[in-house]
Amino acid sequence: MALSLDKQNQYRAQYRARRPSWQPATEAYEGLIRTALRPESAVLDVGCGRGGVLEQLGEAVAFPYGIDPDLASLREHRLPNLPRAAALADALPFRAASFDLILCSWVFEHLAAPERTLTEFARTLRPHGRIIFLTPNANSLVAHLNRWLRPLQGYLVPRLYGRAEADTFPVYYRANTPKRLLRLAEKAGVQLEQLQRIPDPSYLAFTPLLFRLSCALAAITPPVHLLGVLHKAP
Repeated sequence: MALSLDKQNQYRAQYRARRPSWQPATEAYEGLIRTALRPESAVLDVGCGRGGVLEQLGEAVAFPYGIDPDLASLREHRLPNLPRAAALADALPFRAASFDLILCSWVFEHLAAPERTLTEFARTLRPHGRIIFLTPNANSLVAHLNRWLRPLQGYLVPRLYGRAEADTFPVYYRANTPKRLLRLAEKAGVQLEQLQRIPDPSYLAFTPLLFRLSCALAAITPPVHLLGVLHKAP
C-alpha cells in the first residue's frame, strides 16, 4: 500500500490530464524561480538538503549557495561544488544584502519562530530581492491529517510513503495560511507579492478508489500547497 514517488507522479499525470492548466507544485515553483533569475543573481537555497531545486536549475544560477541544519544531508549533496553551510534559517551566516533570491521549499512549516526567520531573510536580501517559497497549506485536509496522526508519524511515514523516519522533521505550521503570511511579511518588512494555492490529490491516493475520492475532495477543500513570492522594497 506504500505510495512511492513514482506512483504519486503517475496519479499527478492523470490529474493533469483532467485539468490541463494544472501544474504540480514543484514544477510551478521552479518556473517562478526561473522567471525571477537574472544572469548575475546570487541565490540561497534554505534547507537545500541533498540536492533540491538548485540541482534542477543547474547552470541557470550563476552564484548558488545552500544551507541546511542537517550536516549529513550537506555531506551527501549531489552538487559537490556547491558552497554550503550547516546553519539555521533564523541565523544565516551571511552579511546583510548578500542575495538576490532566497529559495525555500518545504521549510516554512518547520519554523518555530517564522517572524524571526523572515526578518533574517530580509536582512540578507538586497533591495528588490525576493523570497520564493513552497509550503503546505495548514488549512488543507492533508495538513489536518498530518496533525491528527502526528503521534503515529514515525510508524506511518516509512510504511505509507517509503521515507525513512530520519527524513521527517517536526512541523509547526506557524507560517502556513494566507493570513499568517501577510501578517508575518508585514512584521519582517517584506511584501507578499503573489500567492498561489495549488491542489494535489496524489498525497492520499493509496489506491485508485482513494485517488478518485481525493480528486473530488480537491474540488471542495482548501488546496494542499501555498506557493508565493515575498518582495523586499528598495
